[in-house]
Amino acid sequence: MNFLLNGVRVTRDDAQNIAELIECLALAPETTLVEQNGVALQRRAWPNEKLWEGDRIEILRVAAGG
Repeated sequence: MNFLLNGVRVTRDDAQNIAELIECLALAPETTLVEQNGVALQRRAWPNEKLWEGDRIEILRVAAGG
């Protein structure tokens, strides 16, 4: 499946939904924000949000600091 991930075209067949994608990328869900095709997704919805050919996925990592 081909989609844009943070503006870069990627091909991945190891994830069928957002939750699986986050897991495959080894990201901590607690510090990760995801937008799919311009819509911010709540973490509890990730398992139900399927990845589709041509999706635009933006992933942000939240970090504390000062």
